[in-house]
Amino acid sequence: MRLIIVESPTKAKTISRFLGKTDIVESSFGHVRDLPTKKMGIAIDNNFEPSYEIPTKAKKTVNKLKALAKQADEIVLASDGDREGEAIAWHLQQLLKLPPKDTNRIVFHEITESAIKTALKNPRQLNQNLIDAQQARRVLDRLVGYELSPFLWKKVAKNLSAGRVQSVAVRLIVEREREIENFQQQEYWTINADLQAKDGQFSAQLARWQDKSLDKLTLSNETLANEIKNKLLNAQYTISSITKNRLTKKPAAPFTTSTLQQTANRWFGFSAKQTMVIAQQLYEGINLGPHGQTGLITYMRTDAVNLSNDFIAQSREVLQNNFGPQFLSPSPRKFANKSKGAQEAHEAIRPTDPQRTPESIKSYLEPRQLKLYQLIWQRALASQAAEAQIDHITVDIAAGEGLFRATGQTIAFPGYLMIYPEQTQEKLLPSLTANEILQLLNLQTEQHFTQPPARYSDAGLVKQLEKHGIGRPSTYAPIIATIEARNYVIRDEHKRLEPTAIAKVVNDLLVAHFPAIVDYQFTANIEERLDQIARGHLNWQPVIADFYQPFHQNLEIKNKQLSRQDILPDQASTEVCDKCGAPMVIKTSRYGPFLACSAFPKCRNIKSMKEKKVSKPLPEKFQHLLTKYADQVCDKCGAPMAVKVGRYGPFLACSAFPKCRNLQKIIVKTAAATTAVKKNKTSKKT
Repeated sequence: MRLIIVESPTKAKTISRFLGKTDIVESSFGHVRDLPTKKMGIAIDNNFEPSYEIPTKAKKTVNKLKALAKQADEIVLASDGDREGEAIAWHLQQLLKLPPKDTNRIVFHEITESAIKTALKNPRQLNQNLIDAQQARRVLDRLVGYELSPFLWKKVAKNLSAGRVQSVAVRLIVEREREIENFQQQEYWTINADLQAKDGQFSAQLARWQDKSLDKLTLSNETLANEIKNKLLNAQYTISSITKNRLTKKPAAPFTTSTLQQTANRWFGFSAKQTMVIAQQLYEGINLGPHGQTGLITYMRTDAVNLSNDFIAQSREVLQNNFGPQFLSPSPRKFANKSKGAQEAHEAIRPTDPQRTPESIKSYLEPRQLKLYQLIWQRALASQAAEAQIDHITVDIAAGEGLFRATGQTIAFPGYLMIYPEQTQEKLLPSLTANEILQLLNLQTEQHFTQPPARYSDAGLVKQLEKHGIGRPSTYAPIIATIEARNYVIRDEHKRLEPTAIAKVVNDLLVAHFPAIVDYQFTANIEERLDQIARGHLNWQPVIADFYQPFHQNLEIKNKQLSRQDILPDQASTEVCDKCGAPMVIKTSRYGPFLACSAFPKCRNIKSMKEKKVSKPLPEKFQHLLTKYADQVCDKCGAPMAVKVGRYGPFLACSAFPKCRNLQKIIVKTAAATTAVKKNKTSKKT
């Protein structure tokens, strides 16, 4: 009997289809050993040696695997091929007492019959470098969490946590929030002309005035805009030049973990965690009816953009047969990995079989599974498609002392856009000729305001983490899930990441007193050293020692220097204790501010002080909208609609939010113009 051990029962079920009756495929249900939950479990004085134990939930599984191992003639460890998977295989080898040199370890990047059988024919030994890299990460995270978290409990609030990577992510979110809070809005105006040509109408915007280019903020007020407008009303509008350029647009590389998470978030609103859960399902296998349990995509934790030669050949055949030879790139297209630590042996995320179109299996997939599979399929095949050809037209119109500009765009040849329809839209202009005299139909000024940066979406945060070299493909989703679970962030009405009050307190404390922990470059350097361990270039214990010794020394100093009052001084309030009459003070817990009696400990009265989001008053220029839409009701639930202002201007929002998320856009063309309401068909995509 041959015993093959994987992490997941779904993965075990899929692999079982490809093997004989003498093969038993069992799941470890993830990790079978871990650091203890009630103590640090790291011998700091003994070269940071970790001590592992079997979690309670894993004991039954371990006993079953031990029993099967005694009966087996051969044991094969087949966990995932990344650091985490290698560590799981190592823990299994230790528990089952398998001789290291005789341990059969197989890896594969897709769960297909050919991949599994090829892997079984080519087993290898455990990769100690990968094991050491995972151990180093686990030990580092345990040291920071186990020593810094109690410091936060003592100095700030109970049950807080800190982490080597999570705290950096929180810093990014807090700093973005402060950018938003400190943003100074600036007014600016544009002047737009509606023009009639021989073959149709089009619009153009004033781009130059008196031989000077207009920057975004040049027309800073209505008076200036109207002065120029009045001078242009009687001008002759003549086409001075028409410029046509054909641009070639290449397809993007197939998906890595990061780019998949970002794109799924932008297109479908999936969180990073949701994307990884769905991708895991597609990788481990979906029941395709008569075809049985089938793995649909390659391994979803990767930072590589490589594609196998077999897949490239198969996908090019599909493209030629389904779209025609003109939609095929002249030669196989290969992509270079930009990430320094990218594992060249891995592939990008792609379908296991390019002939398995989304349409052919849609009946077997849940809606979210279908969306993600289609996205992966389209992106991978598009990488081998022909370039798109896009014509850009720029038309300059002379008008007195001004010059207006209109742009248009047409798709001359769609190329890969036929397979992967990016948001490339045509903007058509009528047929125009140089020196053609145009008729002015309407000249209008439009008021605008600069907008603060948006809070991070999952996609935006993942992009920033990757940009700074923080975290790796397997950690992006857990980072976001962790800071959300620990009440450092909440989701705003647009599902973006908003820091809580306690997140700001903790971040400021760490930045001031533990700068290395939240320093972007320092954290990136640690990640790079972990990669070097994985490549066999560094020993893991010295890396831990270099980090721990200054960290621990600083922690001891700060423990003595800082008091809770230094970090979180009580704030005065106007409230009076209803039990003893003493003044109430504002204190902060992990859930935000609350009121406490100043006579503590004689009086222990406390009151909730839940943070309420106070709507900012509407700017004066939008005040008239309150009257105009006072009687507007939601066409979905009948609740009153409220006038709000977002980064793109005013809009109507249902007052029954979050039960009803109906939105309607308010279009304000000029200060004096009639205001129009446009139903937002994509109100859920905010």
